Amino acid sequence: MRIQTFEQYQEAYNQSVEDPEGFWAEIAQQFTWRKPWKKVLNWNFNEGVTKWFEGGELNITENALDRHLAERGEQSAIIWEPNDPDERSVEISYRVLHDRVCRFANVLKKHGVQKGDRVCIYLPMVPELAVAVLACARIGAIHSVVFGGFSAKSIADRINDAQCGMVITSDGAFRGPKVIPMKETVDDALEQCNSVKNVIVMARTRTPVSMLKGRDLWWEEEVKHVDSICPAEPMNAEDPLFILYTSGSTGKPKGVVHTCGGYMVYATYTFTNVFQYEPGEVHFCTADIGWITGHSYIVYGPLCSGATSLIFEGVPTFPDASRYWKIVEKHKVNILYTAPTAIRSLMGYGLHFVKDHDLSSLTKLGSVGEPINQEAWHWFKINIGRNICPLVDTWWQTETGGIMIAPLAGITPEKPSFATLPLPGVQPVLVDENGNVLEGNGVSGNLCIKFPWPGIIRTIYGDQLRNKQTYFSTYEGMYFTGDGCLRDEDGYYRITGRVDDVLNVSGHRIGTAEVENAINMHLGVVESAIVGYPHDIKGQGIYAFIITDQKPEDPEMFRKGIAATVSRIIGPIAKPDKIQFVSGLPKTRSGKIMRRILRKISEGQFDSLGDTSTLLDPAVVEEIKEGAL
Repeated sequence: MRIQTFEQYQEAYNQSVEDPEGFWAEIAQQFTWRKPWKKVLNWNFNEGVTKWFEGGELNITENALDRHLAERGEQSAIIWEPNDPDERSVEISYRVLHDRVCRFANVLKKHGVQKGDRVCIYLPMVPELAVAVLACARIGAIHSVVFGGFSAKSIADRINDAQCGMVITSDGAFRGPKVIPMKETVDDALEQCNSVKNVIVMARTRTPVSMLKGRDLWWEEEVKHVDSICPAEPMNAEDPLFILYTSGSTGKPKGVVHTCGGYMVYATYTFTNVFQYEPGEVHFCTADIGWITGHSYIVYGPLCSGATSLIFEGVPTFPDASRYWKIVEKHKVNILYTAPTAIRSLMGYGLHFVKDHDLSSLTKLGSVGEPINQEAWHWFKINIGRNICPLVDTWWQTETGGIMIAPLAGITPEKPSFATLPLPGVQPVLVDENGNVLEGNGVSGNLCIKFPWPGIIRTIYGDQLRNKQTYFSTYEGMYFTGDGCLRDEDGYYRITGRVDDVLNVSGHRIGTAEVENAINMHLGVVESAIVGYPHDIKGQGIYAFIITDQKPEDPEMFRKGIAATVSRIIGPIAKPDKIQFVSGLPKTRSGKIMRRILRKISEGQFDSLGDTSTLLDPAVVEEIKEGAL
């Protein structure tokens, strides 16, 4: 399954385009199936319909757990590093994880959860989160993991949309120096929900919580009364495995549905190849399991590959900015997969938090979540990867199920800030606004995919029409990613930002990520975010919100310096028209910048900022409003 040379990549890619069904069938045969499929692929992008391995039967947990027991039953499946470095870390073998998953699956069955039922999971980053996810999959229940930082309203919206019958949560969560209530938030959410019959509560923080007789149950008590024998439920390849909600630019969150067969094949294949996973390596993905990165590259991809996956409960700056590096040293981490937001944040703390730690175990680095700017790329590569670790800049989405465009570690020649080349099975095209395909290299356009891959979204839960309209209606016969993209002279792909984040300045299309990369290269800049605002002459002007490492002594001179840097890297057309220095940016708890809020501020629409409750620090918004130019 693993490609080992660039020539093998080219051969695999060509085969995947010339004979996609044969290519994916050969890969899928390496998994454990109860019953072979009747048809490899059935698709119609005009209707937004894709089906892989129809008629095939399997259970993803047999591939993630059971098939490893004979050879690597005693190997660590999960290493858990708690929020508090003084608390003992935990290693869970494949055999013990299998036992715990089966036991908890029996708890779910005891309380009436059946194949096809939806279960909402709202837990901190603890091993029980992985256990709960796999226990649902074991019995064919559809899990809907909600990120542990979401509000009661966000949880209620997701429970109601999926009509979940059960919620799995904890009394509270530790996050940095804070103790965050979780059961209390679930209680508030359930006041708006009528489908939930039971709430299973895991004890983590020992916070006093309300436990309602007949509805609420303690995890620790429930697992005492069941055994650990739970045969895996046979699932059709196209049965739903999970729903994962992603925020829409408008309207309610979209419940992205992934299915059992295709998702398993794609998440595992991409994990093995992008990270060039070698048996025995420790893989540390810093994402939360509440996001797709955690689903695919903490739980399913690594475990189906027989890897050791590290789960970290805390944050990179607690108790100080050396935490990631201490974890790498302590657990001899080989693969570190993190976000540009985290890298830029840690850059701001300086190298003295890095230099005293032994990072020699690292063999591969990865970046995920947004395009990584060149400065962060080089800092990560040189200071963390010792300039010898390959760095894979991965582009993909919740809807794609797995990585789509990325270097294969140590195989694909790298280029800073480029996701480089598509993975086998991925057929990208760039189109202009009228849907005309842009041929050749050295072009920019909207990124579409013209042929299905096994991890593709199957539907938006309960709303196939929205699925079709959102992803398959903009350009006929194609999946539209919503991202702008540059294909350079070498045929390498560089994501330039969401299409709705692409500015039109004097008729020139400028990607926000491109301008931010340039600004971030200026000495003293920690992070930036740009948005467009109405401009009398240009149509759209560029408004930049910039965090600096210290307050500028001469703000005006600093602004001119930034403009000069942008002008030099991109050209005078991309110079910001307005630059506001800020202490922070409005980010969600997952680190995503809420540009919608910045746009409204740049336009002076202070009264229509919308809901800011999901922000990591809502107070930042008030500060930005007060300093608006």
